[in-house]
Amino acid sequence: MAALVAAAREGSLSGAARALGLTPSAVSRIVARTEARLGVRLIVRTTRSLHLTAEGEAFARDARRILADIEESENTIADQASPRGRVRISMASAHGRLVVVPLLEEFVARHPGITVEIELSDELADIVGGRTDLAIRFGPLADSPLTARRLSETGRTVVASPAYLARFGTPRTPGDLIHHNCLNFSFRRIEPGWPFREGGRDYILAVSGNMTANNGETLVQLARSGIGITRVGNFHIDGEIATKQLVPVLEDYNPRDTEAIHAVFLGGASMPARIRVLVDFLAERMRPARDRDASI
Repeated sequence: MAALVAAAREGSLSGAARALGLTPSAVSRIVARTEARLGVRLIVRTTRSLHLTAEGEAFARDARRILADIEESENTIADQASPRGRVRISMASAHGRLVVVPLLEEFVARHPGITVEIELSDELADIVGGRTDLAIRFGPLADSPLTARRLSETGRTVVASPAYLARFGTPRTPGDLIHHNCLNFSFRRIEPGWPFREGGRDYILAVSGNMTANNGETLVQLARSGIGITRVGNFHIDGEIATKQLVPVLEDYNPRDTEAIHAVFLGGASMPARIRVLVDFLAERMRPARDRDASI
């Protein structure tokens, strides 16, 4: 098939031979054997030209399609073994900087054919619109055509600086937050407020303040400066709590909820290999320590 297609494209058996890296006699024998097996003439040759018969045209047309299918299949299998291409990944600013980005050096060392394009933003990425291949999202997921894979989880804590609490007092119950400056995210979230547990009942409390931010790191910085109280993921504040720059408040009302962290992408099982290997890598490296210990 390749010999016939090349002969038709090049206009001669010698041209086909050069394209295929064969000798003209080898290409001639291939064509002759194919004609003998099929019992029809595929090529008409003269000293000056070569053209396909009607049967040759039909055979070449099917051969091109079959060869293209074979090439696509081979490329797919090769990509599974050695994925390549660009993966655009979007993640929350602080979580990306503190948790995910430090892992990517190992990933690109494993997969040198993959280029990772990083977007750090706490706003929801447009995966369906094709602007992002993969996003890491926190909390409950809205219904969508996307596929999600759980990577890890994090708790969340209400915190304030000692200076703020000394000036404005420490809230004793969630209801006291109405008298405090609560620093919240500026973008729409699945939960409209802060969750608490009181008297065995879980509920969401709407809070307000004079400053908002589109990322957790800024909220932590504002709280550390004594501007207000905030509620962020524990990975944001482990260092600040250890150094007493921030203090947990309302811990008796903390529902001890964990916020799931998911990789979200299009395609499900048919997603490109370059995306699949990154999701697999993150799922392995980010899963909670207790899960890693259980598998040993």
